Amino acid sequence: MPINELRAIATFAKAVELGSIRRAAAAQGVTPQAASQALAQLEVHLGVRLLHRTTRSLALTDEGQRFLETAQPALAALERALNQVRESKDEIAGPLRIVGPKSSFAAILMPVIDEFCRLYPQVQPDVQLDDGKSNWVLERVDVGFRIGTSPDEGVIARRLFPVQLMICAAPSYLERHGAPKSLEELATHRCSAFRHPAKDQVLPWYLNIDGEIVHRHISPTFSTNDTELELQAVLAGQVVGQIANLAAAAHIRAGRLVPLLLQHMSDHIGVHLYYGSRTAQPRRVRAFIDLAIQRLLETPTYVLSAKELALAAARQGKTKRSR
Repeated sequence: MPINELRAIATFAKAVELGSIRRAAAAQGVTPQAASQALAQLEVHLGVRLLHRTTRSLALTDEGQRFLETAQPALAALERALNQVRESKDEIAGPLRIVGPKSSFAAILMPVIDEFCRLYPQVQPDVQLDDGKSNWVLERVDVGFRIGTSPDEGVIARRLFPVQLMICAAPSYLERHGAPKSLEELATHRCSAFRHPAKDQVLPWYLNIDGEIVHRHISPTFSTNDTELELQAVLAGQVVGQIANLAAAAHIRAGRLVPLLLQHMSDHIGVHLYYGSRTAQPRRVRAFIDLAIQRLLETPTYVLSAKELALAAARQGKTKRSR
């Protein structure tokens, strides 16, 4: 029968400390028979007798005395380590490893981190924003965010809110070029496209056509691997772009962007929060997850209602119509 060396050594030390195998068994939550068996297996494993024992008393052998003197510091260090882990699990302090997409996400994540750090100043956020795919294990991630479909199996995911992909233009662009009335007319306009930095590919636009999500490749006048730069090009009136609500919502509400062809807006993907376990979490991780869900779940800050979109789209009527 294999021996659990650590448990057997702990039983040996506890029996010497309490002067009784029965009391050692009670302290460790095992039966006296199990404790006696563990001691006997340890002696066989080491090839020496550690204790002289009778039904009434215990006495260390010379070998047992030397073994105890060597083992006790290691057992004490192990106990301290276990206690430190238990205490740190219940303390809202320490490093917090967060990963998320670079595209348009810093402005969403930072208010949550700022509030969390004000509540728990002993937490040290370590944030990695990257449009590539993170390795959950190798990067020792506590909490992750993802824009797109639900993350891979092996993690627990929570969809926070939909990503509305909208065709948008600035009022200044519409003044000069008019508003396209159809996808066919849109093909004659100056359009932008996003080049995925990890794949080095120009991504298609995702369009809702008769209830189906269609990937439509365009011939861009302007392309970039930075979503903020693409947004600025659209705001400057240079191009028409498909912009996500994460970046566009505030500009649409302020009238700096006008949504176009809303019947083709897609919201099939979402912003997801994900993490590794519901139970084996330090309190700092659980607290951050709870706050992020509280602040971002179906938030109206970034999700435009149908009424808001209709009112914003009506602004194109004030510009020149497409000729």
